[in-house]
This record gives sequence, C-alpha cells and structure tokens, in this order.
Amino acid sequence: MNVVNPYREFVETPIEKAPEPDLGAAIIPKERYTSKAYMALEWERIWTKVWLVGCREEEIPEVGDYITTDIGKESLLIVRGEDMQARVFYNVCNHRGNQVKFDDCGNSRTLQCAYHFWEYALDGTLINVPDEEDFTQGCPKEQLGLKEIKSGTWGGFVWFNLNPDAEPLQDYLGIIPGHLNAYEFENLAMTMNVTVEWDCNWKTSVDAFNEVYHTHCIHPELSYQHDDINLQIDLYERHSRYLIPFQAPSPRIDDPFDEVPPAIAAGMKAIGMDPAAYGGRVGEVRRDYQLKKREVGTDRGFDYSRLSDDQLSDDYHYMIFPNITMNIFVDQLLYFRQRPHESDPGKMYYDVQTFARLPKGSPRPPLPDHEQFRHGERSLGLVLDQDSVNLPHVQKGMNSSAYEGLWISHQERRIRHMHKTLSDYIGGAN
Repeated sequence: MNVVNPYREFVETPIEKAPEPDLGAAIIPKERYTSKAYMALEWERIWTKVWLVGCREEEIPEVGDYITTDIGKESLLIVRGEDMQARVFYNVCNHRGNQVKFDDCGNSRTLQCAYHFWEYALDGTLINVPDEEDFTQGCPKEQLGLKEIKSGTWGGFVWFNLNPDAEPLQDYLGIIPGHLNAYEFENLAMTMNVTVEWDCNWKTSVDAFNEVYHTHCIHPELSYQHDDINLQIDLYERHSRYLIPFQAPSPRIDDPFDEVPPAIAAGMKAIGMDPAAYGGRVGEVRRDYQLKKREVGTDRGFDYSRLSDDQLSDDYHYMIFPNITMNIFVDQLLYFRQRPHESDPGKMYYDVQTFARLPKGSPRPPLPDHEQFRHGERSLGLVLDQDSVNLPHVQKGMNSSAYEGLWISHQERRIRHMHKTLSDYIGGAN
C-alpha cells in the first residue's frame, strides 16, 4: 500500500515497508497443529519462555483487586498490591497444593487459601499459618510464600513470563511500543470480554487473523468495505503486521459503484458525510473520510494528533508473537488472545475483548462481565461467527491422512513468518 500523509513528520507509527525475509516455500507440517508431541514441545519451549498477556490493568484498579487466568496447565493469580504494583503469582498454596483463588476475580486485603486458611499478603509473603507450632519442621516464610512470576506492564496490559531468566518485556516487544504507543491503549475502555472454547488448535485461529486471502470467500461483506489487494505486509523479528485500507472496496469487485456501498456509507453518515454525493466516485471516499474524521473527532473531544490520516480510516493489524492479534482502528481496538488447551491440540481458548477510545474528560464506563461459553452457544457477531463456523472444519481436515500440511501463498506469508519464529524457539522438530 502506498501510504500518503502530508503531516508525516508528526506521526509516530512508522509506515515504512519492512524488508522481505527469505522464508522459503516448504510445506508447513500438519503435525504442528495435530500432534500431542509438538504440543508438549510448545509448552516446554514457547509458552514457558515468552511474554504473555495476563489481564488489563483496568481489571485490577484498586489495592487488593485480583484476577485469575490460565495458560496451559498453569493457573495464575494477578494482584494489585499495597504499593499499587501489579504482581503475578502461581495460583497455588504451598501447603497442600490448593488453588488460592477459585473465582475469576475479586478483591481481598489478604490472599487466604480456603482449605486450611494459610494466609498470604498481597506481595505473596506468607503471613499466617494456623497451628504453626504443629509443623515440627517449621514454616519458613521466605520459602513458603506464593511463587512470583516475572511481570511487567505495557499498553494498559499486565504481562508475565514463566521464565525467571527472560529478557525484559520491552526487549521482547521490540518494535511494538514504538509502533503503537500513539494509540494510547492504556486509555481505552473495555466494552466486551468473552472467552470461547473453540474446537481447533490455537495456531489455526491465529492463522485466520494473519491473512486476508480468505476474506472475499468467508466474509464477502467485507469486500465492500476494505481493499484486500493493495495492503502492506511487514515482517519483523518476532512480530508482524498488515495495513489494510478501509472505506475503500476491494478491487476484486467489478462494479462501477453508482452508489456508495452500505458498509462504507454507514461510516460516512456517522461523521456527517453524504454518501449520495459520491455516486460513481467511491474511490475518493477514503481520503475525504480521513479529513472529515479528523475534523469531527476534534469537535467531539478526541485527540488524533499522534496518528496519521491513514490511521483514521484503516485497520493497522498487528500480531504479537505468539498469540495476540489486534485489529486497531482509530476509535476501537479488537483484541484477540489465543490460548492453548491444557491437553488437547485440537482445542483452544479464544479470548475476545473490544475497547473504545473515550473523548477527553469522559468517565470510564463499568467493566463488562466476563462471559465464557463453547463455540456455537451464542453469537460473536457476523464476521467472527463466519470464522468460528469454519475453523473446526479446518482442524478436522488437518487430521486427514490425505493432508500433509499448509501450502502457503505469498499473501499468507505472515503465517510462514510465525512458523519461522516457532522454529527459532522449538528447533526443527515437526
């Protein structure tokens, strides 16, 4: 995509095209999606070694707020301490192995195990053992406190790494903060929070959001709203992105567009533009939309000064290795976290959160309830429903003896790039 921005010197998100690495053209073995042995390698060499998102800081705003989350076989406890620092602990009492907290979230001035009332301070220190004198071997507090996990914050998210010797979070994120700080994620407000158990491998889901080759097939409605041909793909050390022009129909559609497509017209009307004035001139909409969006945004209390004109219309889609995919729009973030199932390579947990930009001075709305369900039990909206219906069939097909592996096109090279990064961590094993 040829990005044009007359105010480029003031824009923070880099728009330059990254060099294209040579990733080869080999088939990606299906065993990476179906094998329990490969799943075990992922646990040993990826999930216990990389930085992962645990929660939003806004989910634990006050002293004593906590939230639990799982990754693989591990349950984690994220707590806001007396010093307002967010800490991450293994959610296990060192007495008899009971989970310290069973619920999704709550608030407590101490962390007390429900089994025998062993009690921990918010910094994980063991502070009370009933009948402590009965332990003839003693109860050394420095040995029996909650085990803390390396953690950090960026973008309004609390991150953790199960590897105590991991590199700093900022080093792992690499280019990401410099690219995305301008969106001010920490100021966004969560508007939806759901977890769905999907019948597919976690990578099957990541793959679906790492390419737009499928959109004209699975999501034909989007072809009238975004340009899936003239997009920019950038592959970095671990992470990747594509920049997709919105408010512009796909060149795949052979249509003179005597009228602006409804999907584009809706966005125009929302900012006071008249779609009827663009009959036969739909190619001019995107640029005019950008200019109008900046004007209207300022009037409505939104500060877009750190963003380019293209960022006011387009989807800046980033993948943070291994399992975060984000559709980033000027006023909305669609955030997907793909987590592996604890034992089955054919299942995963799909966390969907949406966030909204708030006008200056607006109060933060209450957090939405966290909902959990299995695929098919309720709708996620048209586009995500289309993906969720398709992905279990992809996973089932991968188990066929007739199928060898992924035959990747140049359009899908973000998938190949992710697998190259997987191999960097795991080695050459299938």
